[in-house]
Amino acid sequence: MVKCNCVSKEYMEGGSFFAVKEVSLHVAKGEFVALVGKSGSGKSTLLNMIGLIDTQTAGSIEIDGVDVGAMNANEKALFRNQKLGYIFQSFYLEPSYSVYKNVEIPLLIANMDAKQRKQRIEECLAQVDMLHKIQANTCDLSGGEKQRVCIARAIANHPKLIIADEPCGNLDSENTEKIMALLKELNKAGATIVLVTHSQEEALQADRIIRLKDGEIVQDEA
Repeated sequence: MVKCNCVSKEYMEGGSFFAVKEVSLHVAKGEFVALVGKSGSGKSTLLNMIGLIDTQTAGSIEIDGVDVGAMNANEKALFRNQKLGYIFQSFYLEPSYSVYKNVEIPLLIANMDAKQRKQRIEECLAQVDMLHKIQANTCDLSGGEKQRVCIARAIANHPKLIIADEPCGNLDSENTEKIMALLKELNKAGATIVLVTHSQEEALQADRIIRLKDGEIVQDEA
């Protein structure tokens, strides 16, 4: 599903600095992988490059057999909406929108008709146990509820790859348990997941843990 070949991310501000240095990595279809490491280890930079949020300065990245480095900005935007789902620590929900309208965003981009959108939104919200909040204002939700809406939005277009960047970073232990259980369910249903976390407990729920230090992989264990 994901192939990184000698991927690097170099910054030139104030001299050369490698956030990620010559990383090669293969994530199989249906795998649940956790990227761990201290702050500044390069784990989030690597995740952002896999998720087409950032661009590598060297090496190549393939997702679902496609060399994403050869794409222009419009092609990347289309690919992201069709193939990838994103779950962020800070949610990135539109606070002025209802729960329904937030989950609807990727479906509008995909030009899905109104009837199909409604059906899919209800399916996704039911899957994360948020159907009863479908017309609620996003700003009125708790942190755990916002993250469940974020997951519903992430899975709306049936993504093959889910990118999860510290999804439980702002949550208490009870909501963390619920979110990790949801991720496990999505993985069991066939989604490939790449998770960044600082929590060893969360990482242990993945099939495989990859540890980064100073922009390089120092440990890769199942």
